[in-house]
Amino acid sequence: MLNVAVIIGSTRQGRFGPVVADWFVAQARAYGGIQLDVVDLAEVDLPVTLPPGLPPTPWLADLSQRLSAADAFVVVTPEYNRSFPASVKNVIDWHYTEWQAKPVGLISYGGISGGQHAAQALRGVFAELHAVTIRDTISFTDPWHHFDAQGRHRDPAGPERAAKAMLDQLLWWGRTLKNAKAEHPYGA
Repeated sequence: MLNVAVIIGSTRQGRFGPVVADWFVAQARAYGGIQLDVVDLAEVDLPVTLPPGLPPTPWLADLSQRLSAADAFVVVTPEYNRSFPASVKNVIDWHYTEWQAKPVGLISYGGISGGQHAAQALRGVFAELHAVTIRDTISFTDPWHHFDAQGRHRDPAGPERAAKAMLDQLLWWGRTLKNAKAEHPYGA
């Protein structure tokens, strides 16, 4: 089993991220071979600053442990102003080794671009942290019109193919990097 942390990036009131994340979690469960841990950033109170020399609070230690235990990540992010939200950058910046030598799948949503500006911006950030972003992303243009009240996609064939392609790559990279790190610890 590969441990995959699914990170819901939006924290705004009335956000759509949980609908997209729930859809993906259903796809991942049907795919199999994955143990999922959904990390909803709206439920994590990450501080913006922490005075130097103070130990992390217990809830930050719990989040760090969850991210460290993950073999791979999927970030579900909206696009805000042609990039990803501050909540995503904050969780990334509070951690370093937790991301190293692990694959990251990107699911974006938004207006006409489907959140692709956010996905592209995240690639550079994760590369700096020695993480590997999966080439194939899943993006939803105007998702508010494509999901029904129960969170099901109204035209699921294309998105389900995209989810399978991303999961194929995520699991390949996740297993490959996990095995490589077991044989030769990663040094950044």
